[in-house]
Amino acid sequence: MAFDINLGCSGYIYGLQVISNLLSNGNFKRGLLLAGDKSTLSVNYKDKSTYPLFGDAGSATALEFSKDAPSMFFNLFTDGSGYKSIIVEDGGSRNHVSEASFIETQIAEGIIRCPINLVLDGMEIFNFALKEVASSIEKIVKESNVDKSSIDYFVMHQANKMINETIRKKCKVELDKVPYSIDKFGNTSSASVPLTMLYKLKHELESKPLRLLLSGFGVGYSWGNCILQTNNLICTDILEI
Repeated sequence: MAFDINLGCSGYIYGLQVISNLLSNGNFKRGLLLAGDKSTLSVNYKDKSTYPLFGDAGSATALEFSKDAPSMFFNLFTDGSGYKSIIVEDGGSRNHVSEASFIETQIAEGIIRCPINLVLDGMEIFNFALKEVASSIEKIVKESNVDKSSIDYFVMHQANKMINETIRKKCKVELDKVPYSIDKFGNTSSASVPLTMLYKLKHELESKPLRLLLSGFGVGYSWGNCILQTNNLICTDILEI
């Protein structure tokens, strides 16, 4: 069985929820979760509000059912009222591509784009993340009865450093428990969580058990969290092309 889930920044968390349910409740014993985006296709190089921020990445996560595996905990959320904060206006079912889709407009100094380019309202994203993401992290910690101090790392979607640091401080998490890859790869959308795990935690993931809290948030709005336990994972090297 194979199918797509159309999500961006929260896609890895949503995908883990779906594939873990299929493995634990169905006849499937192994699964492969592929997450990735080529975000640079949709940004305009003349738009300083988006072009410097994004990178392209893909990830592959192999999972296998084990009746003795520790529980995985999830909470997932959606608020469609924020859809305009991260959007490509033309190219979907509502606004088909036309000649007008390729006409560039200067929005402000250093911001030129056309309707098939990504629009990003940074302040609205910041307000959303501040309001919803930190509280959802606290919620899953409480509902899963996991001691926050027992979580080895909080691996968040690499939105931007200011947003993530604000969430970290609001959740009262130590700096050394929140790894970053954005300085190297930019915002890599749905692949940013597994990419950060490999970039910063590869040796530890391979050599010892870790309890992780994974958090994805953004386009949609959609957001979600997962608490899981790893145990001597097999990790590939990051391939840069």
